[in-house]
Amino acid sequence: MRRPRGEPGSRAPRPAERVTYAGPGESWSPPPSSVLRILLSAQTSPARLSGLLLIPPVQPCCLGPSKSGDRPFGGGPVQGLQRLLEQARSPGELLRWLSQNPTKVRAHHYPVALRRLGQLLVSQPRPSPVEQATLQDLSQLIIRNCPSFDVHTIHVCLHLAVLLGFPSDGPLLCALEQERRSRLPPKPPSPHRPAIYGGQRLEVALSCPRFLQYPRQHLIRSLAEARPEELTPHVMVLLAQHLARHRLREPQLLEAIAHFLVVQEAQLNSKVVQKLVLPFGRLNYMPLEQQFMPCLERILAREAGVAPLATVNILMSLCQLQCLPFRALQFVFSPSFINHINGTPPSLIVRRYLSLLDTAVELELPGYQGPRLPQRQRVPIFPQPLITDRARCKYSHKDMVAEGLRQLLGEENYRQNLTVPPGYCTDFLLCVSSSGAVLPMRTQDPFLPYPPRSCQQDQANFNSTTQDPAQRVVLMLRERWHFCRDGRVLLGSRALRERHLGLMGYQLLPLPFEELESQRGLPQLKSYLRQKLQALGLRWGPEGG
Repeated sequence: MRRPRGEPGSRAPRPAERVTYAGPGESWSPPPSSVLRILLSAQTSPARLSGLLLIPPVQPCCLGPSKSGDRPFGGGPVQGLQRLLEQARSPGELLRWLSQNPTKVRAHHYPVALRRLGQLLVSQPRPSPVEQATLQDLSQLIIRNCPSFDVHTIHVCLHLAVLLGFPSDGPLLCALEQERRSRLPPKPPSPHRPAIYGGQRLEVALSCPRFLQYPRQHLIRSLAEARPEELTPHVMVLLAQHLARHRLREPQLLEAIAHFLVVQEAQLNSKVVQKLVLPFGRLNYMPLEQQFMPCLERILAREAGVAPLATVNILMSLCQLQCLPFRALQFVFSPSFINHINGTPPSLIVRRYLSLLDTAVELELPGYQGPRLPQRQRVPIFPQPLITDRARCKYSHKDMVAEGLRQLLGEENYRQNLTVPPGYCTDFLLCVSSSGAVLPMRTQDPFLPYPPRSCQQDQANFNSTTQDPAQRVVLMLRERWHFCRDGRVLLGSRALRERHLGLMGYQLLPLPFEELESQRGLPQLKSYLRQKLQALGLRWGPEGG
C-alpha cells in the first residue's frame, strides 16, 4: 500500500532549486556544515536552547492574520497541520509537513516549526546526525515565505532563530531582519554611530518580555563579540536591569557594566547611573574596577542637585555595598537638599531612603561628623514585609515555622512580623533571660533602644540593679529568593537588614531554605527548631522554669 503524501514515514523529494538570500551588494554561500554545527552544539550545552522551553505553545489566534489577509485560525486542515508540526519527531518530518502541504500552510505554522525544532534538539541528549540539506531547506522555506508574514510572526521567528543559534550574518536572520525593518517607518541614521546588527542582537534579547530568562552564556558571548560603539547606555541599562531582576550574579557581565560606567563617565547623567549601579547593590557585588568608586563620587558631586531621587538611589546601592562617600552624605543631609525634596512627588520614598542612610551612618560610620537627618523627617524604613515576600507568601516557610514555634514554645512566647525601630520587620522575635529561659512576650519590652549608643547606658542601669536584662533573639528566614541565583550570596537588601539588626544588639538565628526544605512534616520541623534553639542555650516549658 502506498503511503499517503505528507505522512511521517514518506520521503520528500528534494527541491530542484534552493533560494539563497544575498544581502545588498554581496552574495552568500553557506559554509560547509555551519548550521548543522551550530544546532548540534546543543548536545554539549543543552542549556543554550532551554529558553525555547519557556515559550508557551504558539496559538493561531494570537499571531493574527498574515500580510496577505489569510486568517491563521479556523478549523480543519489548518489546525490539523499545527498539531502534526507540534508532534513531529525529527527535523526532516517538520520539513515534509511544511513543503508538501502548501495549500494548508499559514504564516503562524513557521514559528511552531522552529519551536518544535528547538524542543527536538533539547529533548535528545545526543541527537542523530541530521542532513545539512534538511536544515538548509527548512531555512530557505521560511526565507521564501517570510514576505507574507505579519509583523508579530516575523518577530517570533526572528527571536526563535536567535535562540536556535543561527548566525547573525546568515541568510535566515538577514531575511527576517530585512522584513522586520521593511515594516518600520524610515528613521534618520544616527550621526554618532553606525547601526550595527551585532549590538541590536543583544538589545533584542534583553528587551523582549518572553526572553527575560535568556541563557547567561549567550549574554556573555554577545557582550564579548559586541564592538565598543555598539554598547550604548540603553543596551547596558537593559543588561543591568536583566541581571538585577533575575538575581544573576555574573562577574563578567557586572565587570563589563562597571568598566562601561568608568569609560563613559562624562556622557552619563545620574538617572542613567542609578540604573547601571542597581545590580551591584542588589547582588551584593563590589566590582574589581579600581575607578568604580572614584567615578561614582565624581558623578554624585556633579549631579547631586539635578535629580534628588536618582542621587538617593545611587547612595542606596552603595549603602548595600558598605561604601558610602562622606561628601555625598553631607549633601543629601543638608537642609537645602531636604527642603528641596519636601513637597515633591517622590518626597515619601526619598525620606524613607534617607532614613535608612541615616541608620547606616549611625551603625556603620562612627567617623562621620557631618549633618544628619532631623528627627522630624525620619520615617519607618521597612514597616512591613518586603514586596517579594508578600508576592511569594504561598511559597514561604513562614506559616510552617510559625506553627512549629506555636506548638513548641506556645504562641505567647514569640512575636511574628514585628517591626522594630528604626523600621526593620522581623520574622520571629523571642525574649530570652540571661540564663537562657524563653520569657513570655507580655512581660517584656520586645524592642531594643535605638539609637544603640544609649543601649550601653541602659545595660549599665540594669547591672546597677537586681533586674535581669533580656536578650532579643530574631529568627531570620532565608528563603530561596533571598539569595542570588547561585544560592550562596544573600541579596544586598537582606544582608543589610541582618547586618543592621546585629549591630543594634539583636541575636540572629538564620533558618536557611536548604534546611527548611529538607524537613518532612511538622514533627521533623519541630525537632529541627528545637535543635536550633537549644544550640543557642535556650530553655522553655517546665525545664525553662
